Amino acid sequence: MSAETAGRLRSAGLDPERVAAIIVATVEEDLDGGVDVTSVSTVPATQRSIVTFGARAAGCLAGLDIACAVVEIVCGADNVTIERVKSDGDRLQKGDVIARVTAPTQSMLTAERTALNLMCHLSGVATATSKWVDAVSGTGAVIRDTRKTTPMLRTLEKYAVRCGGGQNH
Repeated sequence: MSAETAGRLRSAGLDPERVAAIIVATVEEDLDGGVDVTSVSTVPATQRSIVTFGARAAGCLAGLDIACAVVEIVCGADNVTIERVKSDGDRLQKGDVIARVTAPTQSMLTAERTALNLMCHLSGVATATSKWVDAVSGTGAVIRDTRKTTPMLRTLEKYAVRCGGGQNH
């Protein structure tokens, strides 16, 4: 993972080493201990691609830097260029460009499912939280998370709650 992404994670209150461990475990689970056979067998090893991450629906963004870390870990940080257009906590409209990533195509195809799954899940948590925060706006009430989280994703889900304007328990 790049120093920039590690710094962004630290600034967000996340431990880059812990995030990296989660990423490695989730990618290994996705690949079932192997490699992405389809990408390796159909895409030239030297091919590079520009990938655009876009919002499929309106909501609140969470997990962009985690998704970027997935790409950097799988593709090698030195092989990746990332242009972040949005930031975690931003409100999104359908079709908004979130980021553009230039990376080796084979490894990007390996990384993209895990990167998008994490970012979409965390954005869902942030979006739900932001709706509750909006609903109680002006009342003095505070939206807090619970301790009921997905195994291995506790710190990331708690971060997503903060992105949506909530507070941690």
